[in-house]
Amino acid sequence: MEIAERLEKQKVLLAWLRYQVTQTERTVRDLERQEVEEKRRREVARLEMGWVVQASRAIEGHPMLHRGNCSLGARYGVSELLDRDGVLAAAEEYPDLEMCDVCSPWGSLGIAKPTGGPAGPAEVEFP
Repeated sequence: MEIAERLEKQKVLLAWLRYQVTQTERTVRDLERQEVEEKRRREVARLEMGWVVQASRAIEGHPMLHRGNCSLGARYGVSELLDRDGVLAAAEEYPDLEMCDVCSPWGSLGIAKPTGGPAGPAEVEFP
């Protein structure tokens, strides 16, 4: 095989390899974007399936229960995400626990909307 033929084959191979690198880089970028989106969705789902208790902001106020994704709860620095058992424990620990009217945590708990002020454990029955 002559040098000119070998040179032409190497140029074709180089062009094909560049094409493969471009395709592989695009695939890597797409997979990285998908991974970031999947992590974001998992975090959103985790927040939607949890609840948080906001400590009372006033001396005579009451703690308030929020859904995990409630912007009001996040605004005041609530920290720990609770599961359903944690909400039951919080309701026992804080008999004057109020529920946020913005995020409506009673709906995600499967209970009726509390009426009036703070709901004691005897007033709210968890299924």
